[in-house]
Amino acid sequence: MSTTAIVGTQWGDEGKGRFCDLLAEESDLVVRFQGGNNAGHTVVVGDEVFKFHLIPSGILRPGTTCLLADGTVIDPRVLCSEVEELEARGIDTAGLKVSGSAHVIMPYHTVMDRMEERAKGEYAIGTTTRGIGPAYADKAARIGIRVWDLIDRDRLARQLALALPRVNVLLEHLYETETFTVDDIIGQLEPCVKIIKPMVADGRALVMDAVANDAEVLFEGAQGTFIDLDHGTYPFVTSSHPIAGAATLGTGLGPLDLDAVLGIAKAYTTRVGAGPFPSEAFDEDGDRMREAGAEFGTTTGRPRRCGWFDSCMVRTAVRINSASSLALTKLDVLDGIETIRVVTAYELDGELIDYVPSDPEAFARCVPVYEDFPGWMEPLEEARELDDLPEEALNYIEAVSTLVEAPISAISVGPEREQTVWVEESDEE
Repeated sequence: MSTTAIVGTQWGDEGKGRFCDLLAEESDLVVRFQGGNNAGHTVVVGDEVFKFHLIPSGILRPGTTCLLADGTVIDPRVLCSEVEELEARGIDTAGLKVSGSAHVIMPYHTVMDRMEERAKGEYAIGTTTRGIGPAYADKAARIGIRVWDLIDRDRLARQLALALPRVNVLLEHLYETETFTVDDIIGQLEPCVKIIKPMVADGRALVMDAVANDAEVLFEGAQGTFIDLDHGTYPFVTSSHPIAGAATLGTGLGPLDLDAVLGIAKAYTTRVGAGPFPSEAFDEDGDRMREAGAEFGTTTGRPRRCGWFDSCMVRTAVRINSASSLALTKLDVLDGIETIRVVTAYELDGELIDYVPSDPEAFARCVPVYEDFPGWMEPLEEARELDDLPEEALNYIEAVSTLVEAPISAISVGPEREQTVWVEESDEE
């Protein structure tokens, strides 16, 4: 039996979609366990670029079943749009399943998200305004609408009748914007329901059955460890748990049934939106990383903030996720930089620490302590084995592995599938 969770170890955008795609080739079931269409996974296959927001990237692998599990929140209109786009490009989506227990992002959730973000003014978090937070808030308040409700018109009408009085009061009197009726919403979603209904399954039973039958199961997380609702830089976080522990919460998998955790770490650091970022580079190096790495959001198109690799962050994430190993992505983006910096510690109020403090205001006061490494002056894009990499790149990889206290099992040197260097265990030792 092999069950593996893939998680981001930074603030998201580490390249999880790429490794989900690669490992999906050998997987029977690929499961997205949290988040919604606030995520963006980009996969390059030959000359084609696929950008996923909800559907697991394993859908590109024929014969692989893909599940949007209980812990996700699903905008029916976005899901249908993704399905239609993939089908138009010749991708078979017959293997896509949607858990009936997943919660639904309703049209009013996106309006509320936009209005709430606007009302915060200078204290805005920088959400994608896709309705993710309000949908999870309704889930916690036990007035959420699940996929089981969505596909049954009478159940949907009943649940909307319970939710809308509260929703409309907020929209009308607090935000002074449009309100909704039961018939309006049902009418908007009806075309999507016809597409989604055949996909609906008991997600928990599907996962349990796969594990019981020794299937190869891959659990795909969205976002990154440090925008986790509990363990991230609150309040600049997402509304769910993109950490390995949530692979059990969001699917029904038992904690002892998870065999391995692959952490994904970019060879530098990026962040979208507001919040502390100790290693942010405001100079030409930061600009160079942004341009070379095409650091613009898959979902929003916003430019990402860029900075040096922060080993304190990734080491903390390795511990939070019990990461078995790391995949180091976008190493090629550092090509041609003469001096590459790595954060090895923080100075916090006169003391040195090597972890991310849980108090975000303390984290904002952290001053990075750097170690400098000589860069490599040659392109890495043709490397396929460790021996193909220059000595300076190998030294950098070894230093990163030592600092974060985890072996490096794979390295990406370009956007395409084959631009991946796999590290054998003997090489790691």
